[in-house]
Amino acid sequence: MPHPLQAYKDKRNFAVTSEPPGTVARLASGRFVVQKHWASRLHYDFRLEVDGVMKSWALPKGPSLDPTVKRMAVEVEDHPVSYAAFEGTIPAGQYGAGRVIVWDQGRWEPLGDVHEGLRHGHLKLELQGQKLHGRWALVRLKKQDAKQCAWLLIKERDPFARAEAEFSVVDAQPHSVKGRQSTHQEARQAEGQVDQEWPAGAVPARLPERLAPQLATLAEHVPPDRAEWLYEIKLDGYRMLARIDGKEVRLMTRNGHDWTSRLEPLRDALGEMGLPNGWYDGEIVVPGADGLPDFGALQKAFDKGWTSHVVFHVFDLPYVDGQDLREVAQIDRRALLARLLEDKPSRMVRLSTAIEGVGSDVLLAACRLGLEGVIAKRKSASYRSVRTSEWLKLKCGKRQEFVIGGFTEGKGFRGRLGALMLGVHRDGDLRFVGKVGTGFDQSTLVALLRRLQPLVCLESPFNPVPKLPGTLHWTKPELVAEVAFSGWTHEGHVRHAVFVGLREDKPARNVDRELATCVAAPAPEPDRPHTPVPAIVPTSSSSVKVTHPERVVDPGTGSTKLDLFRHYHAVGALMLEHVRHRPVALLRAPAGIGGQVFFQKHLSTTLPGISELDPSLSPEHAPWIAVVSRQGLLAAAQWNAVEFHTQNGVAHDFDRPNRLVFDLDPGEGVAWAQVQEAAELTRSLLDALGLRSFLKTSGGKGLHVIVPLRAQLNWDQAKGFSQAVVQHMSQTIPQRFVAKSGPKNRVGKVFVDYLRNGRGATTVSAWSARARPGMGVSVPVGWDELPALQGGDHWTIHNIQERLPVGNGPWRGYARAARSLTGAMKKLGYVP
Repeated sequence: MPHPLQAYKDKRNFAVTSEPPGTVARLASGRFVVQKHWASRLHYDFRLEVDGVMKSWALPKGPSLDPTVKRMAVEVEDHPVSYAAFEGTIPAGQYGAGRVIVWDQGRWEPLGDVHEGLRHGHLKLELQGQKLHGRWALVRLKKQDAKQCAWLLIKERDPFARAEAEFSVVDAQPHSVKGRQSTHQEARQAEGQVDQEWPAGAVPARLPERLAPQLATLAEHVPPDRAEWLYEIKLDGYRMLARIDGKEVRLMTRNGHDWTSRLEPLRDALGEMGLPNGWYDGEIVVPGADGLPDFGALQKAFDKGWTSHVVFHVFDLPYVDGQDLREVAQIDRRALLARLLEDKPSRMVRLSTAIEGVGSDVLLAACRLGLEGVIAKRKSASYRSVRTSEWLKLKCGKRQEFVIGGFTEGKGFRGRLGALMLGVHRDGDLRFVGKVGTGFDQSTLVALLRRLQPLVCLESPFNPVPKLPGTLHWTKPELVAEVAFSGWTHEGHVRHAVFVGLREDKPARNVDRELATCVAAPAPEPDRPHTPVPAIVPTSSSSVKVTHPERVVDPGTGSTKLDLFRHYHAVGALMLEHVRHRPVALLRAPAGIGGQVFFQKHLSTTLPGISELDPSLSPEHAPWIAVVSRQGLLAAAQWNAVEFHTQNGVAHDFDRPNRLVFDLDPGEGVAWAQVQEAAELTRSLLDALGLRSFLKTSGGKGLHVIVPLRAQLNWDQAKGFSQAVVQHMSQTIPQRFVAKSGPKNRVGKVFVDYLRNGRGATTVSAWSARARPGMGVSVPVGWDELPALQGGDHWTIHNIQERLPVGNGPWRGYARAARSLTGAMKKLGYVP
C-alpha cells in the first residue's frame, strides 16, 4: 500500500518550500480548513481531516452560501493535518508557487458514514468554522477525468444559507482568520504531540505584568445580524481586571491602578477558587435591595471600607494557563471561561450573563428592568486593548462621565453645595457643558463637599469662563462625575441632568464628549413588509443596502457601483485608521466618473456611520463631517461617493495640524522614473531636516510624502514651513522641481503641492479609490518598495486584494515618528 502522503511528498522539495513535510496524525481532531491560494490562478483549497490526513479539493471560485450555486471542487492529493496551519509563500519553481493564507478553519462532522460517503461520491457534512457554518454536501460528478476527479460543493438549505446576489462570502470576508498561534505549535498539536488542545488562535506566552482592557463603543442602534452577536447586561459598576499568578492575586482598574488593598475580601475569594494563572476581565458591582446593581451602594462600600458585598462578574479571559487568548474568538474565550468557573462556585465571583437573541428585544427587556443597557459583542471578535466597534454599548438613556470644575452655593438644607459645574475636554481646553443639581441625598452632599473643599481654587478651569448667576466656587478639575441626562441643547449643554455618582476608575484628563457610532437599525422581521434590494454587503456591525448596483462608474473598465462598494468593504478596517477623527470631504459622482463630479464637505441627509463635527470648527459654513465607522464608508459609497479626502488636523485638536503632505504632481512630459526620483529627493531633504517621512501612492499620476507632526504649531506656521521646503527644492534643483502651480509652469517638472497643508485643504485618503479611468487606489507603501512601483495607480479596485495582507504595515511606527518642526525650521533657516 502506498503511503497516504506519498503523492504530496513527491511533488515538493522541502529543502526549498516552507510547507510542512508532515506525518499521518495520530490524534484525530475533526478539523477542516479552507486556504486561499494565489497560485497561477487564485483558488481556494477545501480540506477535511479524515484518517489522519487532510482530504483536499481545489475550488476555482471558492465556496458559496447559496444552495442554488454549485461550486466545482477538483479532488487533489491528500495533505498532512499539519498543513491546516500553513500560511506563507511557496517559492517560484515549486509546485503551487504563490501565497497561501488560512481563509477559514474550524471543526467538521460527517452526517453519516464518512468512508461510505467518499466511496459512493456523496458526502454530507456540517461545518463549524469562523466563516462557513451549517450543512454542506460534496457530490462527485459521474464523468471522471483520467487525472483529476471532479466534485461539486453545495450549501444545503439551513439558517446559514444566503443568496449569492445578496452576499458573496469570498468577497465580503477576504482575509485570513489565522491568529497569532505559531505554525509549529499548531502542527505539533495536529499530529498528536501536544496533550492540551487550545482554541484556534491561542499562542503560548508568559503572563504579562499589566494589561489594558478592551473598551466598547457607544452605538445608536442594535446591530441587525443576530447570528453574529451575543449580548451581556451592562453592569452599573467599576471595570476590574484580576491577575492571578500562583498565590498572588492582584485587582487592577481599567487605568492600571492597583485596588487589591481596597478589595481584600474579593482577593481572598479569588485565591480560594483555585483558578489557573491568568488575567480575568469583568465588572465589580454591589447589588441593591432589588438585586440589581446599585452604583451608589458600590460607592458607599468603598467610602466606608465595607467591600465584602462586592460581586465580581467575569466576562472575558485574555490570558490563562500559559496561553495568550487575545486572538481567540470571543465566543470561544467565553466558553473556556465558563468551564473554568462552573465547578468553582463563589458568592463573590460569577460568570456574567450572556443572551443570544434579537438585540432590540434584549435591550428592551434590560430597560424595563431599570438596567443601564447592554453590551453587544461580536462572537468572532479578538481581544484588543483599545476601544473597538467589535463591542458596542447600547444604553437605555444618555449617560456619561463629566469633569467637575466647580460648584454653586447651596440654599436651605443644601448648605454650601447647590449644583456641580460640569465640563468635557475639547481642543485642549475644559469646556463648560452645564450643571447638575439633582440626584443627591444629604449623605451624598456631605461626602461631595468633603471631596471638593481641598480642590477649591481662585481661577476657573473652564475656557471660556461660564457666566452664571449666584456665588460660584471653582475647583481643580480632578474629580469625575457620572451623570444621566435626557439630551444636549443646541449650545452643547446637558438637559435634565441627574447625578449618579463619582467615578474613581477614570482620570479627568480622558473625559470628552461621548459620540455614538451610527449602527444601522435592525432589518424588518420576515413577516413585516419591506422593499427588496438588489445587493447587500455586510459591514463589521451591520448591513448597508445598495441601490442600482449595476450602475457603471468607470466605462473604460466596466467598473460598477457594486464593485466600488465591495472595494470599500474590503479596505474598510484599514482605511478607518486614516480617516477616523479627521474632517472628511467626499468626491461624489452620481453619473459616473465621466459625468459631473463634486466635493461634499457637509451633510444634506443623514448617513449611518458619518457624523457632523463641532460647528465651531467651521463657523462660516455648515458643520464638517467625519467617518466614524466602516459603515460610514459604505453609506457614502451608496451615496455615490468615489473618493474620500481628509484634512491634516484631527477634530479634537483641530487648531494644530498633526501632519504635513507633500503631493508630488508630475507635469506634462515627466516620466514615472522622474517621479520616483523626486520622491527620494524629497525624502532626503526631510531626513536632513530631522523629519521622518512616509510614502503612499496617490491612486493617480503621482505620489504623496507624509510627515507626522507633534500637534504644536498652527495652520499658518505649518503651511509656511511646507512652502519654504518646496521653494528650497525648486531653487536647489530647478531642473526637477517647481513651486508654482499651473500646467505651463510644470512642463517636464514635478510640482510639489504644499497647498494641501492649509486649513480646510484636503488630500485623498489612503485606501481611497480615485474617480479616474482605471479606478486607481491610494495605498501606503514602504520606501524600499518605491523602485518596484509601476505608477501612482499601481493598485486599482480590481487588484487591491493582493495588497490587503500587507495592509498598513509599511507605515508601522507612524505615530511614534511624529516630531516638532522647531529644529527643522532652524536647519532650513525658516522664520515663521
